[in-house]
Order: sequence, then C-alpha cells, then structure tokens
Amino acid sequence: MSKIKEYLKLIRVKHYVKNLLIFLPLFFSGLYKDIDKTLICIAGFIFFCLVSSIIYVINDMSDIEKDRLHETKKNRPLASGAISIKSAYAVIFSLVFCCLLLIGVLIFLNGNLYALLLPLLYVIINILYSKGLKNVVLLDVVILVSGFLIRLFFGGILVDAEVSNWLYLTVMSGAFYMGFGKRRNEFIRNKEKTRKVLKYYNKDFLDKSMYVCLTLTIVFYSMWTVDPVIVGKLGNQLLIWTVPLLMIILFQYSLSVEKDSDGDPVEVLVNSKSLMATVLIYVIAIILIWI
Repeated sequence: MSKIKEYLKLIRVKHYVKNLLIFLPLFFSGLYKDIDKTLICIAGFIFFCLVSSIIYVINDMSDIEKDRLHETKKNRPLASGAISIKSAYAVIFSLVFCCLLLIGVLIFLNGNLYALLLPLLYVIINILYSKGLKNVVLLDVVILVSGFLIRLFFGGILVDAEVSNWLYLTVMSGAFYMGFGKRRNEFIRNKEKTRKVLKYYNKDFLDKSMYVCLTLTIVFYSMWTVDPVIVGKLGNQLLIWTVPLLMIILFQYSLSVEKDSDGDPVEVLVNSKSLMATVLIYVIAIILIWI
C-alpha cells in the first residue's frame, strides 16, 4: 500500500484539481446538458491528467538532485529514493500508452482533434521548461501560467465552446497571482539553493507583482459577472453576488501563502480547511446560479 502511495505522489494525483479548468467552457456554455459533449470533456480531462503526470515525472527526474536539497521536495518519491529512476521510466511509458488509448476514445466520441494540439504544446513547453527555461527570469512564471490557459482553451476547443474574454483574463491574472506567490515563498525559504532563477528575483518585486495580479483577478472576474452575454444567458444578474466570495477566497489564499506555505497552489488549498470550505461554498453558489 505504501508503494502505491508513492506512485500516486509521483504522478501528482492531487494536482489533477488544476485540470478541472477543462470543464469551465462546457459548463458556462450550457453544453453540460449534452451527454456526448460531456463524455468528450470527461475523456479530455482524463487525457490531460495523464499528460500532466508525464510532465511531473519528467520534471522530478530532471530536478532530483536539487529536490534533495529542498525542505519539502526532498520527500518526493524520486528524491527520497522510494521509487527508482528505472521505475519512473516504466511509469512514463505506461502513461504514454494510456494516452494513446484515450486518443482513440476521443476519436470515437468525435471530439475536435485539433484540440489535441494544445496538450502537445503543453508537453513541448514544459519539456523546454524542464531543460532550461525554468532558469529564465519571468519566462519561468509565464510558462506556469500558460499551463492554466492551455487547460482552459483545451476544454473550449474540445467541445466547440467559446471562452469568454473576461474569463480568459480572470484565469490568466489568477494564474500569475499564484505563480508569483509560489516564487515569493520559494525565494524566502530557499533562495537560489534549489532554483537558479530565484537569484534574479527579490521579495519586493514578487510581493508587488503578486498583489497587482490579485487586484486584476478581482476586476476581471467582476467584469465577467456583468458581461451582457453572460447576463443574457442567465437571465439574471446574480453572478455579481459571487464577487465577495471570490475576494474572500483570494484573501484566505494570500494569508496561507504568507504564513509557512511553500506557495504551491494545490498544497495551499488542501492544507487549509477554511479555504477549502469557502471554495466549496463558492462552487455550490455558481452551480445553483447557473443551473
């Protein structure tokens, strides 16, 4: 059982929560009522989970020596020696095989196969990130942000649903906010001992950038809630009342980041019960308003 747990940690199952972005275009376009579109989206979600796991394993293999110097990353399966490099390669080959099977499923379900170019782009960008782009100041954060946007647009193209400009801007600024927050805490806790690029940053810059993006996220989200197209789809203006909830979520997130977190968005979420509770309330509110 402990070995299985290590393999689940290696492929970062907890981080699959990021891939829920794929469902946003399906949900906000109302296409969730279409069974075929929903099945395509579910298949796309599983596919992207496997693709992202491949990247996580490759990154861990690339960073194994630096992870051993990190306060928390030293406990990762490869860095700790719980899983061997040989086994990691076997995991990658297994995940690639499953991805190929899922491509067949997506073809059968008649999804938009052009959407598969986005996961391919995600793989290329992240391999380049692993091989050196992670050491280029600002570009390292831009690549982190691109992962969130690729997920969002992958979901849109997959089910032929339009992604609102305001929603795109909200996700982008929110991703920058979390990306700078991650670098901020890495800088404070580890300096450049585990990440070369940190020597080009400073705390003041990261603080300011983080909170500029926080502000923009709230502004863009607010504009999305009052967008005439969105209001027209709903037939009411109830979405505007979710803005305070989003603000509370972001403030709770900031409070967690500024304590003793390492800044990883997923870890911040799963380690804060109050934050998880507020997110759950927000999700329920969105579902009730939209459905």
